[in-house]
Amino acid sequence: MTSRKIFITTCVLLSVACSNAPVKETPSAKKNDTFEDLNRSIYTFNESLDSAILKPIAKGYMWATPDILEKGVTNFFNNIDDIGVTVNDLLQFKMTQSGMDAGRFIVNTTAGGLGIFDVAGMIDLPKHNEDFGQTLGFWGVPSGDFLMLPFFGPSSPREMAGMLGDAVLNPFNYTFLFGGGIAITAATSSLNAVDVTNTRANLMGTEKMVNEAASDKYNFIKNAYQQRRAYLVNDGKVSAEDDIDLLDEDESSAPAPKNFPPLKNNSAPNLRALPQPKTESPPSVTNKPRHFLELSTPK
Repeated sequence: MTSRKIFITTCVLLSVACSNAPVKETPSAKKNDTFEDLNRSIYTFNESLDSAILKPIAKGYMWATPDILEKGVTNFFNNIDDIGVTVNDLLQFKMTQSGMDAGRFIVNTTAGGLGIFDVAGMIDLPKHNEDFGQTLGFWGVPSGDFLMLPFFGPSSPREMAGMLGDAVLNPFNYTFLFGGGIAITAATSSLNAVDVTNTRANLMGTEKMVNEAASDKYNFIKNAYQQRRAYLVNDGKVSAEDDIDLLDEDESSAPAPKNFPPLKNNSAPNLRALPQPKTESPPSVTNKPRHFLELSTPK
């Protein structure tokens, strides 16, 4: 873990030092993929590894684990995540939300059996999504170029730095302070393995959507990730001009509408009389950017 963190930190410093990206995340900036060839290679590696190892394990986990137990595992890790969420609330001056998230952690840890039951959700204390990457964005740090990380999936220089910040806020990373040696290390590793497996199982539902929606899954995942991160960093206040097409297709390739009635006397057309094409809103994409192989879509 230490060598990996040092490597990631070095990459962050180099990337930030060489980056000229503006603070405002415009569509052109969000679509910037300077390292596309390398990113696609890493994506292929992640997809192959997921198909060979992680997906079969997740399927076995889903088969062997009752739904109620699987939900309890998800709630447990969400409760641990609320520690970091509360701290990032404070760093972003979201005082009311920080009080709610601190309350969630206290209520679920006590009345919810260490978070296995989401009692806080029953008393109108909803789950929020805040991480250190969003905090950096709040303070004006640009995301930088899109990066596909081995094992971790979609990211950027800012989100890599955010991963380090979130690691500092994860209590599991401090188990060595309590002694116990091999036993504590084994327990922590087991919890991390369960977290990864449970997260991958929760992402099963996105596979079919991605496979059916995109001819180029790499572009779809990249754009979906960037769009979701921009949405979170800006607390949902993303203008239409900052939105991006998940499929990243050229609008000029779309077929022109046919059989529209001609206009008479240069008057405005009756929109209700025009044939309305059937369109469907793109499905939402699950986002937990800190998890292993997020949004990988093995066949």
